Parts: sequence; C-alpha cells; structure tokens
Amino acid sequence: MQHKRSSSRRRTVTGAVGAATAFAVLCGLTSAASASPSVPLSKAGAEAGVGKAYPPARVSGQGRLFFAYTPDDDIRFSVEATAAPFSRPLDQLPKGMPTDARGTVTIYHWMAGNNDSRRGEAAVDCLVTAGDTATLSAVVTKSADPREIGKRMGFSVKTGGPGKGRFGFDWAVSNVDVVDGKTVAPRVGTCMAPAPFAPVVKGGFTVTHAELPPLPADWQPGRNS
Repeated sequence: MQHKRSSSRRRTVTGAVGAATAFAVLCGLTSAASASPSVPLSKAGAEAGVGKAYPPARVSGQGRLFFAYTPDDDIRFSVEATAAPFSRPLDQLPKGMPTDARGTVTIYHWMAGNNDSRRGEAAVDCLVTAGDTATLSAVVTKSADPREIGKRMGFSVKTGGPGKGRFGFDWAVSNVDVVDGKTVAPRVGTCMAPAPFAPVVKGGFTVTHAELPPLPADWQPGRNS
C-alpha cells in the first residue's frame, strides 16, 4: 500500500513539473531549449494527436446569421483563414506565436431600421481550433468608417450550415469593461472572441482542426534585437 501511494505521488509530481515547465516556457521564465525533447508524450497527449503531423488548421465558408437583437437585419460573414504558425514576429516575440494565421474575413450588414448597409474586410492574424469550433481574430483593412481601420475584431465559428452552424463576433454582446466608472469597449487581443452564439440560417462554415504545433527549438520570448 505504501509503495502504491509513493508511486502515485511520483506520477503526480512528474505531471505537475511537466505542466509547470511548459507554462514557464510560454511565459518566458525559461528557455525552450531547456525542455528535454526525449521526454515521451503523456498517454492523453498521444491520444489527442499531439506531436503528429496534420494539415494546418483552417476555417472557410460564408453564411447569413440570425441575430436575436436585430432579427430583421441581414448579417453575413465570409471567412478564409489558414494557420501560419510563427509567421508574425513581434517585439517581445521575435519568432511569433503558434496561433499566427493569415486570411480574410468579410463582413456585410444591412440594417432594416434605416435601410442602410455596410461592408468591410479584415486581415486574419490569429486562429486556434478545437474540434469543429474555432476562434480567430482579424484587423480591419476596409471599412466605410475610417475609425475602424486598424481595429482588431474577434470571431468564433462552429462547423455547419443552417440549423447546425454558428458564428460569434466580439461586439454587441461582449467585450465590455468599466474604467473610471465609465463603460468602454477594450481592445480585442489575438484570437479573443465569445462563443459562436448566432445560428447560421443560410450558407455554412467548415472548421478543419489541427493541434497546436511544437515550439521551435530557439523559441523564447524577449526583445527582438
């Protein structure tokens, strides 16, 4: 009995150390090179497909949504997004991020209240998937409102067409904060979006899932010199 308890404690400690090491690497507390590549994958990781080569994560499709608070409006999105890991160098992340991506999101909104319509485009910069669901973000490149150019927007997608697919966007029902007693809409971070809350009523979307890629051997947060 004592031997079994000791073995269980060793397994728990080993798992905790492995998780802490991975977290430390992502937070810049230690070099990625310090993580030993000879450590085998956990059973759970192997079953999830971690470490295997897959096609890149993707989201594609176009659809009209039903938005509960403006049920008569015509709201449509089209998405073509593909993962491009470690392709967007940043000052503190010179190798980029595993969720880097590229592509385009097109937005169309006809408003029944004033018979006005707006169209815009945004360049995808982040994508992460989980089965048939994905979150992505994109920076506005075309808009009738010049104040929106350069603004990042967050989106979420669930695979499927009418009655099955869903789509979410960061404005209208989320992304609210209070600063100095005033309600504000904070800046959207990469891949940040609410759950896909709006049903697809026409068209549809497809999410192609892929596990997060391994970090490059020399990947380490720090100032880009």
